[in-house]
Amino acid sequence: MDPPTYFIGITIAACVYVLYKVTESSVLDNIPGPSSTSFLLGNLGELMQNQAGLTEFSWQETYGDVVKFKASFGINRFLISDPKALQHILQTSGYRWVKFQERKEFSRMTSGRGLLWADEDAHKRQRKVMLPGFGTPEAKNFLPLFLSCAASMSQRWSDIISSEKDQSHVFNIPEWASRATLDAIGQAAFDYNFGATDDHENELGKAYQNMFVNAFGSPSKTSLVMLELLQFLPLSLMEFLNDNNPSRRMAGIRKVTKVANGIAKELVSTKSEALLEGKGKKDIMSLLVKANAGENPKGQLSEDELISQMRVLILAGHETTSNTLAWLLYELVRNPELQRKLRAEIRAAEKVASLRGESELKIQDLEGMPLLGATIRETLRFHPVALHLFRTAKEDDVLPLSTPITTTHGEVLTEIPMPKGSRVVLSISAYNRNKKLFGEDAHVFNPYRWLEAGHVKKGNVSLGPFANLATFSGGNRSCIGWRFALIELQAFAVELLSNFEFSATSKTEKIRREAALAMVPTIEGEVENGAQLPLRVAFAPKGEE
Repeated sequence: MDPPTYFIGITIAACVYVLYKVTESSVLDNIPGPSSTSFLLGNLGELMQNQAGLTEFSWQETYGDVVKFKASFGINRFLISDPKALQHILQTSGYRWVKFQERKEFSRMTSGRGLLWADEDAHKRQRKVMLPGFGTPEAKNFLPLFLSCAASMSQRWSDIISSEKDQSHVFNIPEWASRATLDAIGQAAFDYNFGATDDHENELGKAYQNMFVNAFGSPSKTSLVMLELLQFLPLSLMEFLNDNNPSRRMAGIRKVTKVANGIAKELVSTKSEALLEGKGKKDIMSLLVKANAGENPKGQLSEDELISQMRVLILAGHETTSNTLAWLLYELVRNPELQRKLRAEIRAAEKVASLRGESELKIQDLEGMPLLGATIRETLRFHPVALHLFRTAKEDDVLPLSTPITTTHGEVLTEIPMPKGSRVVLSISAYNRNKKLFGEDAHVFNPYRWLEAGHVKKGNVSLGPFANLATFSGGNRSCIGWRFALIELQAFAVELLSNFEFSATSKTEKIRREAALAMVPTIEGEVENGAQLPLRVAFAPKGEE
C-alpha cells in the first residue's frame, strides 16, 4: 500500500502512543524469537518481503511452533503454527479472536462487506444464509459443469497446439487457469457465462488478472510501516483514506470494484426478475435471492451484502483454485514420473466409465483415484494459496500448546497467557510443514505420504475441514467453498492430464512463491509482469492407461 503524505502526522501520534507499550513486561517477552534491528519495521520485512513461507520455515526450525517477533515500534507479535494453539484460536474460541482491523480492511477493498470481511454476529448471519448452497450434494452436482469448463480450455489449447509446427506451445498457466476457473465459478454460482476462456479481452477477467500481485506484491518497508499505523486509526477514517488514496495500487483495486459491482448488480436484478416469474434456478445466487424474498430477517442479506457475496465468490472461487492448479502442474513438471502415473490412473478410470457407456467421469470415479487425491492433498499442503491469518484477542485468553516451549529464562510453558489485544499471525505455511504431523520429509513434495500408513500422523488435534490441513482455515471461518474447490481441482486435473503432457521451460527454475496476500507463482526478476508459470504443453502420448 503506497503511503500518502498525510500519514506523517499519524506516524508521530502512533509513536507517542506505543512508547509506553514497549516498556511493559510479561512472560510473553521471554518467548524465543529473532532479534530486531529496526524500531520502525521490526521483523516485518523478513516476514512479508521474503518468498512465501521461507521466513516462517526458518523461524519454526530455530525457535519452534510459537515465535515472538517484533512488529513496528517494538511491539511484540507472535507467529503461531502449533496445532493446539491454532485449533483453539480458529475453532474452540468461537469469535473471541477477530481479524486485525487493517487486514479486515483488505477484505472490504477487494470483495466488499461480505463473508471475508464480516466478524461476529454479522459473519454468523451471513454464513448461515450462505451455507445451504455449499453442502456436499450441491458441490457434487457441479462436477459436469466443472468438467465442461475444463474441456473448453482444453479445446482452446488443442487448437493452438495443432497450429504449431512442433505440436507444442508454451502457455502461461496462471493466466489460462484464472480465466477458465472464472467461467466455472460464474456458471456454478450465478448460472452465468463470463466468457473469459474464449475472450482475452473479457472485462471482468482482465480486471481480476494479477490483482493480488499488483495490489499486494513486493511491499516496500515504508508501506509495511504505514499498514501498521492503520491499526491506530478510527475505522471510518481508515476507510476514507483508503477510498481516496491516489496510489496506483489502490486505483487498481477500485477499478476491480467498479467492474465487479456493475456485473453483480446486473445479475442480482436478473435473478430477482427470474424469481418473480417462477424461473429461479439452483445456482448459489438464485438461492440467496430466494432467501432474501422470504419473511425471516435473519435469513436475509442487504443489497450491499448480496453484491459483496458475489464478489467474494468471484474472488475466492477462481483465484485460489487457479493458483492451486498452477502449483499442481508446476510440481508435475518437476516430477515427470508422477505425471505419467497420474495420467495412467485417469485413463484407467475413463476406460471403466466408457465400459459403463458413459462419456464423463462421475464423482465415484474421482473418489476411486487414490493417487490423484493424494496429489491434490499434497499440493494443498505444500502450496497453500492463503499464507497467514491475522487475529487479535477480544479478551484475555490462554493458548494451549501441543509442544511445550522453553522461555529465554528457562521456564517451561505448556500454555501461553494472551492478554486482551494480543496480536498473532497464524502461519498456514508453517503448520502445513509441521514435521510432527506430516513426517520428517515435510519440506519435500511427496504425494505418497498420504498413501503410506503412519506417514501422516493423525494425533489428537483436528484442524480445518479437510485432511487436517490449515489450507482452508478452520472453525467458524473455514472456507465455505472447500468442497467446490476440491471437485473443481479434480475436474481440471483429469481433463488436462488426460489430454496433455506438461514439461519445463527455460524459466521453470526461476519460479518464486510470491507473497501477495495470496501465494502467486512469479518469475525471479520479473515480478512486475504479474503471475507467471510458463510451461510447454504438448498432446499427451497414448498407451499410458
